[in-house]
Amino acid sequence: MQTQLAPSLKDSPLGREAESIVQKCVHCGFCLATCPTYTLVGDELDSPRGRIYLMKQMLEGAPVTEKTRHHLDRCLTCRACETTCPSGVQYGRLVDAGRVIAEEKAPRTWAARAMRWGMRQVLARPSLFGLATMSGRLAKPFLPATLAKKLPGKRMAGPWPASAHARTMIVLQGCVQPVLAPDINAAFARVMDALGVSVRVAASAGCCGALDHHLNAHDASRQRARDNIDAWWSLVEAGAEAIVITASGCGTQVRDYAHLLQDDALYASRAAKVAALARDPAEVLQAERDRLTERLSAAPASGLPRVAFHSPCSLQHGLKIRGVVEALLKLAGYSLTSVPDSHLCCGSAGTYSLLQAELSQSLLERKVAALQSDAPALIATANIGCLTHIESGADRPVRHWIELIDARIATMREPSRI
Repeated sequence: MQTQLAPSLKDSPLGREAESIVQKCVHCGFCLATCPTYTLVGDELDSPRGRIYLMKQMLEGAPVTEKTRHHLDRCLTCRACETTCPSGVQYGRLVDAGRVIAEEKAPRTWAARAMRWGMRQVLARPSLFGLATMSGRLAKPFLPATLAKKLPGKRMAGPWPASAHARTMIVLQGCVQPVLAPDINAAFARVMDALGVSVRVAASAGCCGALDHHLNAHDASRQRARDNIDAWWSLVEAGAEAIVITASGCGTQVRDYAHLLQDDALYASRAAKVAALARDPAEVLQAERDRLTERLSAAPASGLPRVAFHSPCSLQHGLKIRGVVEALLKLAGYSLTSVPDSHLCCGSAGTYSLLQAELSQSLLERKVAALQSDAPALIATANIGCLTHIESGADRPVRHWIELIDARIATMREPSRI
């Protein structure tokens, strides 16, 4: 797709990157069938191809209106279109750039800006988010049913291994996950302890920056990346084998640190190192498959629940990890149910469920129906946002898949654990 940058964007790195991505699009339309919003509303402007047309016009200097911004806002950034695109269009990066430009040309209302700023301040800070969550749980009996369902119950982390192994890995605590599901990282640490690896936490590492990035606060996102790199660097220099991110949405962001800081003379090389070390738990356990198999062989495999696995968009389209978690769960003895349209988004998408509540709810209902269609005993996933979102609409328990692996290993000591 040929385009001519407007004079105001010719010297802009953001504009040049967006132009180079737009030029790869060949109008084929393969993306339409895999786009969650297009399959819901049937409007071409709510498809990747339609949004690319809008962004092309914007890059060429056409007037930008609230309608342009509206259609870009309704994109989930699920990146399913990238998986099906034969031309390799990096749509996720393009729509991030397009949203920044659209917001500059068609500013939001004061109220909308304040709401987005408030989300960034509260959700990215465990102390504030923890206080808000605790208050919400206390007030839950008095809240509207739709809001009360979005507040998950309190979950306990369980013990963190005290063993000191020669091999070490780092795990990101993050921002929302330690408040809503502290048991996920603890479960990963216990699994790795059983495999002879110590998992460490850098106390000063925090939000990965995805929240800021997808709300157009790119400078704040880059600063969070720098802060995390600083927090991890001494452990990296001490020989940590990997930086593991148990939330696949955050993992996609950390894997992108090299791109985010490529023009930062002080951090570019360290960002590239951190991005290269970033791993999803699925990649880690796949690399340790022989050792894991040996550990699991000693655990009783009878009476295990049937599991429906939801592969988050960030896992299958962002990190491009497909089929690995399912294979690991089967290795652990779990029987997986069939899930129709497993490539489609659940509607969580970070703050999307708050900012685009109607579309998000429709996607949730469709996803829950698909996950529960084959009568699983529980649902597993790989991202905290998906977990809490699906939990609000499902009538089955929802867990991170690493908890199921941990439960299997734990049965060697506690037969009633699962």
